[in-house]
Amino acid sequence: MKLGSSLTNMFSAVSGKSAAPRGGDRFARGGNSMRELDPLLIWSAIGLLLLGLVMVYSASIAIAEGSRFTNYQPYYFVARHAVFMAVGIGCGLLAFQLPMARWQQLAMPLFVAGVVLLIVVLIPGVGREVNGAQRWLSLGPVNLQPSELMKIFAALYAADYTVRKLDAMSSFKRGFLPMMAVILFVGFLLLREPDFGAFVVITTIAFGVLFLGGINGRVFALLAIAAVIGFVILILVSPYRLERVLGFMDPWKDAFGKGYQLSHALIAFGRGEWFGVGLGASVEKLFYLPEAHTDFLLAVIAEELGFVGIIAVIAMFAVLVQRAFVIGREAIRLERYFAGLVAQGIGLWIGVQSFINMGVNMGLLPTKGLTLPLMSFGGSSIVANCIALAILLRCDWEVRQLKRGVQP
Repeated sequence: MKLGSSLTNMFSAVSGKSAAPRGGDRFARGGNSMRELDPLLIWSAIGLLLLGLVMVYSASIAIAEGSRFTNYQPYYFVARHAVFMAVGIGCGLLAFQLPMARWQQLAMPLFVAGVVLLIVVLIPGVGREVNGAQRWLSLGPVNLQPSELMKIFAALYAADYTVRKLDAMSSFKRGFLPMMAVILFVGFLLLREPDFGAFVVITTIAFGVLFLGGINGRVFALLAIAAVIGFVILILVSPYRLERVLGFMDPWKDAFGKGYQLSHALIAFGRGEWFGVGLGASVEKLFYLPEAHTDFLLAVIAEELGFVGIIAVIAMFAVLVQRAFVIGREAIRLERYFAGLVAQGIGLWIGVQSFINMGVNMGLLPTKGLTLPLMSFGGSSIVANCIALAILLRCDWEVRQLKRGVQP
């Protein structure tokens, strides 16, 4: 399948206009192209990407203008974000070409490659350290964050593992222990960076897929209890994590110290009220709110677009996650178990990460360095999100072909 032909048909699927099929183009089979892809999924993703682009510009312009690092160029961050979006969409189009059967074959090698990258990033002099965290690999003008790619690889690997172990899902020793050992090793590497947020998301993806795949309910309940205890211990033994939790519980107690970010995020939410102060009119982004264009982008949205803007963002994420689970359920109903579990794993990833980011911005959860999927500034995260969406669309397309009696 040619990339240009695929791109033409994908956009025609959204618009509802039929694209002329080319010889050998399997994507064009089936007649009405509007039925080729889920329009709600596509439009919610496009809405989040475009709103994210606008808000990254709005949130970053003051920082870009006032920083020597950016050569005082106001468009520095939004230009890079637009490039990352273009790269992500290009990678997504390529990812869409691969059948889900091929993704299943690649699940194990990709997961191993992800583990290798997590090891490499910890090597002194190789991994790049920013703000005390060594999470990036420098690739010339850009930085690669392996933990973002690992989220995709974890969804693929967990789905493949569950399909291979379907008969052993009721066994603690054969079904659960091997996955737990692998995820604990990945978690150890992530905590060495440290990247506690990525560890939480990847653990949720892996064990969420196991649960959806039919793991023993009692085993899963024990896992949930053990996970809560483990996370509490990790917080208690780490001074900086404990400080964040204490700051989250009462940010106003030390508003100029450990509660600084959260207190200014809450001020931004308060200023926004119902309809916001207007696009571009945020005060908190003017060097008051740290990481305004990355981790705390939602606070800027709240200030500039108000309650209505926040509801719109939540609604688009809700639609995207709901469609992911619907696609997954349909694939499982058609006995495409790997595709179904991958779709639901991607839905878990986007849902959990967006929930954590929103919770942090609203003061419902302790401050954690997780971006808002599809919206926040960040090259690795936006590229990984676009690839994940392409895989989800591939699942949807194959399901629709099977429903029409066409073998994808």
